[in-house]
Amino acid sequence: MADEEPVAAPAPKTGHPRRKFLLGAGAALAGSGALSAALYRPTPTEATSGFGTTWQFGPFVPGCTDHDFDDRSMPLVSVPHCVTPLSWQGWHPGDWQHLWVYRQHFLAPPELRKNRTFLRFDGVLSAATVYLNGRRIASRSGGYLPFTCEVTGLLTDEDNVLAVAVDGRWQQDTPPDLPEYPNPTAIDFYQPAGIYRAVNLYGTPQVYLSDVFAEQIAVLTPNRAVVVHCTVDAAKAVQGPVRFTATLSQAGTEIATAVTDTTGLGKGETTTTVTLEGLDAVKLWDVTEPAMCDILVTLSVGGRKVHTYSVRTGLRDAQFTVDGFRLNGRPLKLFGLNRHQWYPFVGGAMPERVQRRDAEILKNELNVNMVRCSHYPQSPAFLDACDELGILVWEELPGWDHVGDTAWQELAVRDVHDMIVRDRNHPSIIVWGTRVNETLGQYTLYGKTDQLAAELDPTRPCTGAVAGQRGYVSPLYPVKAAGGVFSFNDYSRPPSRNAPPPLRPPRHGVPYLVSEAVGTLVGSPYFRRTDPLDVQREQSMLHAWVHEHAASDPRYCGLIAWCGFDYPSGWYHSLRGVKYPGVVDFFRIPKLGAGFYRAQRDPSRGAVIEPAFYWDFGPGSPRGGPGRTALVWSNCDQLVVRVAGRRPVTVQPDRARFAHLKHPPFLVNLTGIKGTPELAIEGRVKGQTVLRRRFSADPAFDTLAVTADDGQIIADGQDTTRVTLRSVDRYGAPRPHARGVLSVSVDGPGILIGEPFLDFGALGGAAAVWIRSMRGTPGTITVTASHPFLDTGSATISAV
Repeated sequence: MADEEPVAAPAPKTGHPRRKFLLGAGAALAGSGALSAALYRPTPTEATSGFGTTWQFGPFVPGCTDHDFDDRSMPLVSVPHCVTPLSWQGWHPGDWQHLWVYRQHFLAPPELRKNRTFLRFDGVLSAATVYLNGRRIASRSGGYLPFTCEVTGLLTDEDNVLAVAVDGRWQQDTPPDLPEYPNPTAIDFYQPAGIYRAVNLYGTPQVYLSDVFAEQIAVLTPNRAVVVHCTVDAAKAVQGPVRFTATLSQAGTEIATAVTDTTGLGKGETTTTVTLEGLDAVKLWDVTEPAMCDILVTLSVGGRKVHTYSVRTGLRDAQFTVDGFRLNGRPLKLFGLNRHQWYPFVGGAMPERVQRRDAEILKNELNVNMVRCSHYPQSPAFLDACDELGILVWEELPGWDHVGDTAWQELAVRDVHDMIVRDRNHPSIIVWGTRVNETLGQYTLYGKTDQLAAELDPTRPCTGAVAGQRGYVSPLYPVKAAGGVFSFNDYSRPPSRNAPPPLRPPRHGVPYLVSEAVGTLVGSPYFRRTDPLDVQREQSMLHAWVHEHAASDPRYCGLIAWCGFDYPSGWYHSLRGVKYPGVVDFFRIPKLGAGFYRAQRDPSRGAVIEPAFYWDFGPGSPRGGPGRTALVWSNCDQLVVRVAGRRPVTVQPDRARFAHLKHPPFLVNLTGIKGTPELAIEGRVKGQTVLRRRFSADPAFDTLAVTADDGQIIADGQDTTRVTLRSVDRYGAPRPHARGVLSVSVDGPGILIGEPFLDFGALGGAAAVWIRSMRGTPGTITVTASHPFLDTGSATISAV
């Protein structure tokens, strides 16, 4: 926080009916994820029991960080948390750009007080100052990486009070904020404030393992090894024999063990290595079979085990070359999307299950093998899921388009350090973004960040996306230990409408990766369900064309298109605070544009038939049918298309124009259609029918599909799952041009994260809410949605 007199946040305006609901006593549950609207101080709980979940929250006022501050009128909220109610559009940065405070009362058991004790915050936007029992103990500017503060000796045997003052204001001198710009529209994403990631309190011995890095050596050779870097933190100097034991296991089987013995440890941090060899039996991590390993390090002092530290990793060899990318020695074309971490209603404040779900969508529904974490380090839970699912990752420091002053740059170097130390054991990460997106020059700064990356992790290359003609011809940065990758945001526009967008050729003599393409800069500025059908169709074709181009030349390491999910922004081509370049919407529901990605998988994983049109003949839909070149995405060899009352038509994939895609599109003439006949599409592989889909044109049978991602969540006050709400035909296909208001209610021990009334027409007939559990309250949660022109639907979730 800035060194100035804190100013309380102004009282929220409540003139708008939606905001009255969200800010009302009983309805604050919806917008802020509150556990209850009770206006009293809870009985302090033991720090070992759900610490960091339940907080009291409100605007910052003088004295609010004192131990004896009267917080009885502060409502309870649960973390992850956003400081202000949000909708699915119309975000206003002024709502969160204030000073706020979180307070938590807790009891510290004797076993915790006798050890060294630490607080860890995984992420607080945008700056935090931490107080324990009225004493200031730490501060952190920048919200995308964790910080830890030691509180040894500061806990009492009575009521302890942890207070966190949060500064949500924009003009802070920390990446990605920029003091010289008056408002947050200077960068292409909004950053709602709050304690939006987990908080933990934990104890350690007086000497403990603070970090373990498993550095992989010569993975593809007979001399395969893992050098385990073990960092010890000692409260005071240690005398006598010290032993480090490292054990590597895979699928529950111990494969290798090694020991390093030393004598004594100095006060503070010391790093020792243990080398694990004889790893021929280890199965390598791959995008198709992400085989994970477990490494357990045990620290013994004087023959007594004092601490253990475990990491999950995977052995693999990832190489960017001038002839393309190679994984474990074989060529692999990187096929990916960029991802922002923001959600409707709560900003970034979603817990682990929801973060992991994004990775599942990318892998299982969109079939990518690569994701770029744009433009900041993202949730550890998301990265864990990428490890386990087999998604390669580019992770980068916070920032966008601008570099700040000397102090700002020092924090950028700090962020590179903290990012790499936090995440270097993830096998999914194959490149570090050590340069701010779309910035040029800065050779002194990027010399520091590249060198730091090489020292902290010599196994991965560095990169930074550049754009435009100046970026394309810009001088290369000096190559460090693991080399470098030239990454280019290629928004080359097609010469005419409906023409393929070009890509610039790879630069000579350097590994070349397309880091962005399409977005809102090629084709339409918006891709929404409410846009004309030709715009929605165009999105899938633009993505197909750029991936086709990248696949046609082995010198491209691959292409990471812009982007996976819609996101909040006030920058260029935003509409009411939202950008719409995602092939999946803000609610994580695939658009028609996602059909291309959904079809790019082997039929053995499931056949796909995804029309890039709606089978609809009502107002707003094309008259007489989707057109002469109606587009269908499929991974089948051929499609048989039947319109009721007409002869079936057999069509083949368009390999003439898309010779390098695994699964090109199908084009079929669907014109001159009268009435509301049914459509049937049959997919065949090697002459055998593998999938049949039917589509109804008669809206009389339309229904409301209400579906929960998970049937069960944990009753811990944090666990959350999504419930999708979609207007569909009688066979489950999306129906466009919805109208009316959708109402949502929750019965049982669950909290609605979302709005109870949704404008279904503005949303194009597809939306979602999320349901958060209530701590210590198991039971059945029923989510019911009703609509004036559709039936009522419901979904049931068990909280256990």
